[in-house]
Amino acid sequence: MSSNIQSSVAKRIRVMIVEDSRPVREMLEHIISQDPRLEVAASVANAEDALKKLHQVAPDVISMDIRLPGMNGFEATKRIMAERPTPIVVVSASVESEELNISMNALRAGALSVMEKPLSVSHQHYAEMAERICTQLVIMSQVRVIRQRARRNLAPPSSAMGQRASGASASGGFQMLGIVASTGGPNALVKVLAGLGRGVPVPILLVQHITPSFLKGFVTWLNGVSPMRVLEAADGQIPEPGTVYVAPAERHLVIDRGFLRLENGAPVSVQRPSGTVLFRSMARTLGANGIGVLLTGMGEDGASGLRDMREAGAYTIAEDETTAVVYGMPAAAVNIGAVCESLPLDDIAPRVLQLLLATTPV
Repeated sequence: MSSNIQSSVAKRIRVMIVEDSRPVREMLEHIISQDPRLEVAASVANAEDALKKLHQVAPDVISMDIRLPGMNGFEATKRIMAERPTPIVVVSASVESEELNISMNALRAGALSVMEKPLSVSHQHYAEMAERICTQLVIMSQVRVIRQRARRNLAPPSSAMGQRASGASASGGFQMLGIVASTGGPNALVKVLAGLGRGVPVPILLVQHITPSFLKGFVTWLNGVSPMRVLEAADGQIPEPGTVYVAPAERHLVIDRGFLRLENGAPVSVQRPSGTVLFRSMARTLGANGIGVLLTGMGEDGASGLRDMREAGAYTIAEDETTAVVYGMPAAAVNIGAVCESLPLDDIAPRVLQLLLATTPV
């Protein structure tokens, strides 16, 4: 992707700003115009104007406010993804429940990430937030939002078990599912959890890379749209079947002797929480009795941890390139031999259920 970014930098990446507050809109215009990688292609105060100019301006990426007069950011995202799919970065002002809910639904509708809106040029973290927004716009402009979706036929359960490196222990079967996701993850997670349904016979541990201030809102939102209970993980918890435990902001989540542990270790693959840290703990604690799933995301987090799981005899799945919004993390896992099987998104939950039902004691 780096070569693509360099090519885009040479010609500058065209950004459409959708923001109803004039001071904030002007601040975003200033931030973007100061970055040599970017240029403001259009700046509008509402979603209706954005839709009118979309085909004419043909932006490479869109900075989308959530609370807009008339059509909100969620509805605008749905329309854009239906009419002219374009990478969208949600730039949200607050972590209030209503705005968070709209932001999370925008991710489900196709937006790629959620960023905090800079408050003012005098804010102590203004420069850092401005750089983060610009870098996110650059990276997301490269995401291929028009993609071919393919399905593959699932092998029968006996075949799936035959592909397994060494299999779960005959006495207990699989005991835990770990899932890691980043860019494009919220939408992918909704589909996987919906496909698993209620009554999953194992706990699910989840690492989702997201801006820390949005984590609690993300957990609440995911709990509302998922068929199973979703909680923010707490140190010392004993994970229960049919419950999803989400790694908190800025803490690594691990499983240790049957308990959930939260750690303040250094970031791994520039991430804390890190999927690799979670998967490695599952390899140590569960051996062959874990299932690891690595979904869409940028970078390499989760790949080496997934390899540890596979080497311990666990079953490992990566999202296939045909459906991954960003194929970075799954590709990294495939490239190092960490994956038992690559599957399109819609096939992941059925495969996990096959594995669980084939190995769970009656």
